[in-house]
Amino acid sequence: MTSMTRWNPIKAVSRFDPVATFDDLFRGLTTRPMWRDLEASPDLPIDVTEDAKAFHIKAEMPGITKDDIEVSVEGSQVAISAEVRRETKKKDDERELYTERYYGKVYRAFSLPSDIDSSKADARYDNGVLHLTLPKKSNGSMRKIAVN
Repeated sequence: MTSMTRWNPIKAVSRFDPVATFDDLFRGLTTRPMWRDLEASPDLPIDVTEDAKAFHIKAEMPGITKDDIEVSVEGSQVAISAEVRRETKKKDDERELYTERYYGKVYRAFSLPSDIDSSKADARYDNGVLHLTLPKKSNGSMRKIAVN
């Protein structure tokens, strides 16, 4: 007797990768496919945490010097941008076959739930990670009104 299995159409589609299959046609040739040069810039992954006094942001930015990072804060908007530079020192007899290292500009902007006191903000860059401490602005004009 044969056992029955449930057919999952998503699983069949997930195994099929037309780009990888098409790329196999070019393996072994001396040139690489042109679409590899058109890859999008890398993401700028961030982690945002909050305590009673401030927002704490960690942004992974490997391969960037702290002089190439720019952070701006306006109200509750935060923008982080940087330029990744690539050294192109090669020997005369050396040629590049393939590279996955990105160079160019990266940018990330987002809003936080409350305004930031930019005069007390702190930024430091350690081992490829940007650490931001953005104190919350005290809202002195807000008050609760009792309903009679």
